[in-house]
Amino acid sequence: MPEHLPRVEIKHEPENTRCGCGCQMKRIGEDVSEKLDYTPGTFKVERHVRGKWACGACQKLVQAPVPAQIIDKGIPTAGLLADVAVGKFGDHLPLYRLEDRYARAGVPLPRSTLAQWMGQCGVQLQPLVDALMTEMLAHTVLHADETPVQMLKPGNGKTHRAYLWAYSTGAFEPMKAVVYDFCESRSGEHVRAFLGEWRGSLICDDYAGYKASFAGGITEVGCMAHARRKFFDLHVNHTSQIAGQALQYISLLYDIEREVRDLHADQRQAIRQSKAKPIADALHGWMLAQRAKVFSGATAKALDYSLKRWEALTRYIDDGRLPIDNNWIENQMRPIAIGRKNWLFAGSLMAGQRAAAIMSLIQSAKLNGLDPYAYLRDVLQRLPTHKASQIGELLPHRWRPQTA
Repeated sequence: MPEHLPRVEIKHEPENTRCGCGCQMKRIGEDVSEKLDYTPGTFKVERHVRGKWACGACQKLVQAPVPAQIIDKGIPTAGLLADVAVGKFGDHLPLYRLEDRYARAGVPLPRSTLAQWMGQCGVQLQPLVDALMTEMLAHTVLHADETPVQMLKPGNGKTHRAYLWAYSTGAFEPMKAVVYDFCESRSGEHVRAFLGEWRGSLICDDYAGYKASFAGGITEVGCMAHARRKFFDLHVNHTSQIAGQALQYISLLYDIEREVRDLHADQRQAIRQSKAKPIADALHGWMLAQRAKVFSGATAKALDYSLKRWEALTRYIDDGRLPIDNNWIENQMRPIAIGRKNWLFAGSLMAGQRAAAIMSLIQSAKLNGLDPYAYLRDVLQRLPTHKASQIGELLPHRWRPQTA
């Protein structure tokens, strides 16, 4: 059992310690077995009693001010708000399940109330997300990806496809952060609006929405995992012998990446130049030769995907700061894919944007090895009185628990 868990000793002794022969027995030792117990979350009520003090001579009245709360005049504490936020956006529980869970603990909290609380938290936490985005855009290597999320259209009760975009610092960067941006469409204008004047290396897939950004001075870095996937699909369906050979070449490139994963960027680049570049050159020549033999079909499309983007796919070889693929950000998309199967859709564009703000902080906290509940609870307690000029102290990669 984990050593940090509290222990409760339950002693079991015989009712009678006198032997049948009439002698008094002596205790010669004990056997200990440990069982793991769990008590579901319990509620408690904080009673804030503010004494009134009056001067009998001058009739002056003194009373301590109302403690600042994230929701002014609301009943939830930072702990309850953090639990709802992590339950919905970290554990992917829809609000009606949280409503049932709280009801089992003896406190009925309507899902409409929970939704209102989350909307207010999203508004209050947005300055923190804006500060996180500003620090992220100071880095020269970023990942980007997008995934569809259904959004309820106002008026007719139907949903349409919106998109949640994700941006993160490079896989090898010391700062670990991800920011989600909820938008009504998959248009590339959302990427340009988010990145603004940023110029650097952007690792992404082959979606056309990024192309205008590359024309504006951003360097495109391709994803070898996407190129590999084209051949892998053909290989598992036994529709192409060429696909198996391509996978062998790409596998050698990934073997080198496992070797250099924990090295400094300069060392990584040197090893890639000596080991990965010859393999990549051989793969490129082999693909050109195979393409000359294949005129159409799925195999030709798989070859064309890599050949047309070869410069972007192999740019990582010349820069040790760049990863070989975009899997880092795709891993940050997995929680969204799980969540949308449970909460199904966003209620509106504003609701989606507020949810994105909360998800950004929860996922960034996880990337930095933090307990998202402990992090959010502390931030929600401190935020109402925290100086705007020092908002960076509350970012997940810099956060430290508040001391008494």
